[in-house]
Amino acid sequence: MSPVQTTAPYSVAELLARATDGRLGPDPATLTISNAFLTRYDTRHRGSRSGYRNAVLGLRTGASVGSCSIEPTADNDELLDDCVGVRVADLLRHSLLPVRIAALDAYLMHLRPHPAAVGTMARAVTIEPGDSLAKSRQRARAVVALLPERTRRVLVVGVVGSLLAALRERGITYIPCDFAGGTTEWGEPVRRDLDGVARDYDAMLVTGMTLGNGSFDDLVAEARDRSLPLVAYAQSGSAVLPWFLDAGVYAVSAEPYPFFSLDGGPSTLFHYRSGVDA
Repeated sequence: MSPVQTTAPYSVAELLARATDGRLGPDPATLTISNAFLTRYDTRHRGSRSGYRNAVLGLRTGASVGSCSIEPTADNDELLDDCVGVRVADLLRHSLLPVRIAALDAYLMHLRPHPAAVGTMARAVTIEPGDSLAKSRQRARAVVALLPERTRRVLVVGVVGSLLAALRERGITYIPCDFAGGTTEWGEPVRRDLDGVARDYDAMLVTGMTLGNGSFDDLVAEARDRSLPLVAYAQSGSAVLPWFLDAGVYAVSAEPYPFFSLDGGPSTLFHYRSGVDA
């Protein structure tokens, strides 16, 4: 086994390579995926004119479940056959990035489960029982509270109405960006990419879904280059993103499976903070 590396990686590919080579802990070739499952769900909160659809690939090794969002319109049943009973090491090399991320998340959850994903203790935040809207608003306020107090304008990558509402409550303006495009609940256009976007924001609020669609590396590189606080809220890759603390990520709200939106009871978020001031 190679020497264990604990320094923060600078890219997803670097972290995947460390895991595959056994440089983070136990050889992933000794672990297998016992369960592979898809969680597909639609959400439309009470009083809302629109909703959204999600699909998440879940991979279990031992007691740990790793997650990554996938395209909800795809027929992914055959993908489960590709994953179940397969060694984690093999899935870390899978041709599809969401599979690699879900396998990496499962491996890291097995290696260092929450609340100590990177050797530092997270703060556990309880989302109280309630309907989907009440829980979504609680989570949003908890995530937005991770931004530095001085924050005035935020790039939001992965548009969630409750998060935008929480930013508005704090008087923080935002630039909404999401591959789905469209408009926000307040009629604001949602950018599909950052081409032509003025870099006048002083913080970034980024979904863990960026791990699975390949856009995370560019975002965290900008955060490093411009010394911007990047706050990630992660259902996808909840155990992955804490590894980027002090390498461009300022704070992480980690939410392992099962997610808050799937249960009316209490849910737990794990909040990690960088040691770098912002």
